[in-house]
Amino acid sequence: MGETRLPRHMFLWSMAIIYTFSFASLYVQIPGLYGNEGVLPVRLVEPRVDGSRPVLEQIHAHPSLLWLGPRLGLDLDAQQAMELLCLAGALLALGAALLEPLRDSLVFFCLWALYLSLCQVGQDFLRFQWDSLLLEAGFLTVLVAPLNLLRWRSAFRQHDTVTFWLARWLLFRLTFCSGVAKLASHCPSWWGLTAVNHMFEAQGIPSPLSWFIQQLPDWYLKLGTIGLLVTEIAVPLLYFAPIRRLRLAAFYTQAAYQVTLMFLGNYGFLPLLSLALTFSLLDDDHISYWLGHSKRKYAKTWTQTIMSLMVLLVELAVFAVIIYGTKVFFTLAIDWETKTMTSKTAFTQQQFGNWLKLVTGPTIWVGVLSLTWEVVAAMLGCVCVRGCLWKLWGLIQWAVFASAAVAVFAISVVPYSSMEQVYSSKILPEVRQAYNLVERYRLVSAYSLDSRMTGVDGRSEVVLEGSMDKYTWKEIEFMYKPGNVGVAPPVVAPHQPRLDWQMSLAAQGLAKQNPWFTSLVHCLLQGNKDVVRLIQTDSAQYPFSQAPPVYLRASLYQYWFTQTTQDGSIPNEWWRRDYAEEFYPAVQLGDPTLEGMLSQHGLKEKFPIQPSPDSPLAQALRQVRGHVQTLPGHLVLWSLLATVATIWLLKTLLSGALGGRKVKPTPAEPKAKKAKDQPAEKSASASSLKAERENFEERKQDADRSFKKRK
Repeated sequence: MGETRLPRHMFLWSMAIIYTFSFASLYVQIPGLYGNEGVLPVRLVEPRVDGSRPVLEQIHAHPSLLWLGPRLGLDLDAQQAMELLCLAGALLALGAALLEPLRDSLVFFCLWALYLSLCQVGQDFLRFQWDSLLLEAGFLTVLVAPLNLLRWRSAFRQHDTVTFWLARWLLFRLTFCSGVAKLASHCPSWWGLTAVNHMFEAQGIPSPLSWFIQQLPDWYLKLGTIGLLVTEIAVPLLYFAPIRRLRLAAFYTQAAYQVTLMFLGNYGFLPLLSLALTFSLLDDDHISYWLGHSKRKYAKTWTQTIMSLMVLLVELAVFAVIIYGTKVFFTLAIDWETKTMTSKTAFTQQQFGNWLKLVTGPTIWVGVLSLTWEVVAAMLGCVCVRGCLWKLWGLIQWAVFASAAVAVFAISVVPYSSMEQVYSSKILPEVRQAYNLVERYRLVSAYSLDSRMTGVDGRSEVVLEGSMDKYTWKEIEFMYKPGNVGVAPPVVAPHQPRLDWQMSLAAQGLAKQNPWFTSLVHCLLQGNKDVVRLIQTDSAQYPFSQAPPVYLRASLYQYWFTQTTQDGSIPNEWWRRDYAEEFYPAVQLGDPTLEGMLSQHGLKEKFPIQPSPDSPLAQALRQVRGHVQTLPGHLVLWSLLATVATIWLLKTLLSGALGGRKVKPTPAEPKAKKAKDQPAEKSASASSLKAERENFEERKQDADRSFKKRK
């Protein structure tokens, strides 16, 4: 693989942007989710601070920086500490996105530690797979990023290709394991190739474009399911191909898939994070080609021409195998009469299981060989450096980072091999023990996105209703999740409304399986304003803004997207729904059922609420919260995005204006002064050419004089 300096910069910049979105999105939701009167108060799970124990010992026992809150003059209930961590992370990540020197290994380590601290106490609302993916990718940035702040930036960073390779391995595990899990789960929708027919309707928070996708013909959506399976199962095998154009083809395929997800759904920062990982498939030459700085092409020898033709034939053969395999395994056939395409799976679940057993081991060994190649190439690069001291310094860096890369790869094999029990049992005990030691830090994780498709018989949604007299009930509409059938699905990405997502997940089970739902009902009966803001920031849209409801209940409905009318026009309503069953019985404050469920799930008070301190830091946090709490979360993130884009545009314009301005020398300025301002290489080249020209003129004059004398 060629130089990867530019892809690394793109990866680090993307990670800084993603961290900014993730911290800012969580910050606006902290009071309602984790506040003293929130849905899941963090004080109920965070151990109490023991002043007699050293801070480092407490952090080691429970890895979270929230231990430092009381020492900074913040409340003992950790809400303000969580807000401080989110604000610090958002500002630090925003600085890293705007300033290249801040894309430093120490900065990214701080960002990873801050997000890990939040996930340690996040409970159900911070246990999504994209949170684990952000932690794992964030830890890789610590290894990939340089040490700019300590001025240890060296030109001899031969280990960069080794550490950046880990991002490619993570991308492979994410896509390949997610694709395999779809078929390994024996989900009828994936095996019947109808998953895409329901995917965009059943996602956590659909977007307006999801409705239009649902109107496409069934055969076209079936092709989309096949394309998704091929993209996640067959294409990832090209990530480690020795031929460059195969890796580039895999990059464009995955990038197109992630961009499609961005436009067709509200998946938060997950598509952005996956897209950032795809940069590990690029090299400097290809990005230079994007920028119009491609290298000059020289005439090839006949040997090089033959080799190029052979490589081209191999590439065409690989693409032909993928296309032919797709046609055979999914029995694609064109129906010319109806102008449609038919398809169905041509292999059994037993055959797929045998294939999985066959490829799991070789894929691990392909990773071993690919990593070994990068490690050996980096070592040879260190040896070829001029100067014994530079060689020694390069080899020391190589040894440290290569060892770290090998260790991360080794422990990542444990969750990767879990998809096939035969190879999972073959993992070395030492490797499994090392994985168990670092498991709580979430350095590596297992991934199986959308392994089972829900919403086949309609999208299940929980609808909350409140009443003042138990006879007249009013629906409580959420800002983002489906509710009112006449309201269009919103566009909220990259914001991640975690309560709305959890409401969609809760509808797939029972209320007793989601203890936080009981706490939500209790908070709404109390009229907690922070929790109400998670549902509606506009008080006019909340039916109980004047007084909290006396009774609350929840019903389960089945939702479907409406269809276009016969004349092709768009209907007035986006959804249609039918009542399914009762989800949560009608309760009020003091109800024995409600109190019993709160006690059963540990949601009753453990400790008395401590009064908030009046330290300067606590006052500053309250002021910031007062300015932000009235804005919807998606507007906060869009404002951040607009700020980053504006600053980046101004920076580009200013650098272009200053770089393009030329200072004309004055007539009295000597020519030597102009030469002095030029780069050293150009000046030296001009001086040598001038000297050669003067020598040539002198030799010519001597030859003319000697010729005249002889004549």
